[in-house]
Amino acid sequence: MQAGIRAGIIGVTGACFVAVSIAVGQYGDISDLKILKPEDKVDIRSEDAPVGAIVLFDGKNFDNWTKTDGKSPPGWKIVHGAMEVVPRTGNIMTKQRFEGKFKLHVEFRVPYMPQAQGQARGNSGVYVQGRYEVQILDSYGLKSQKNDCGAIYDIAAPRINACKAPTIWQSYDIIFQAPVCEHGRKKLPARMTVYHNGVRIHDDVAIPVDNTRAGLGGDPCTPGPVMLQDHGDPVQFRNIWLLPLRD
Repeated sequence: MQAGIRAGIIGVTGACFVAVSIAVGQYGDISDLKILKPEDKVDIRSEDAPVGAIVLFDGKNFDNWTKTDGKSPPGWKIVHGAMEVVPRTGNIMTKQRFEGKFKLHVEFRVPYMPQAQGQARGNSGVYVQGRYEVQILDSYGLKSQKNDCGAIYDIAAPRINACKAPTIWQSYDIIFQAPVCEHGRKKLPARMTVYHNGVRIHDDVAIPVDNTRAGLGGDPCTPGPVMLQDHGDPVQFRNIWLLPLRD
């Protein structure tokens, strides 16, 4: 985020899914702050995993997750059915790796951090195949840039800022096509369509790099995990699932 323009435009807490003490305590009481639209203070409705989807997190445990060393248990915690980043414990990733075409559904919310600025306000990210980041950030009410919430990091800014206020549950639905490879070499780049809170913010965007900043890297022609970022802020996640799609 751009420094100096984050302080004034946030919203109020939704009333479902987690205890009020979480929103009013750690996540901040923002009920007296300006809201641009009434729906910005309403949690996104949680979407059940469809038939055929792989449930990656259902609020109960970290059985499907590990640290990025591939063997250590995550250092994050579960709070009222949501996983929460424990700052400086490191990124986490799925044990399973994915290839081809799929839809990834992730629900998240960012804390209200009025004293922080720029990339320090509710920063995290969803890394598809561990390589391609869709940014998570408190970007409410801003003119979105390539490092704001919903951006394919450093590649493409979202076409519209679809953010809800901080402390409010949001969702990403990411339709991902892995790079097309022949004989172990990349022929066509990865592509991504992203819906943020049901709004299409990227439409079949080609990703010209094999690894966005802070990704796991590696051979783009191989499967990769879903990775969630520890950027030092207590971002929360719930209801994560992946649906394989036919090409």
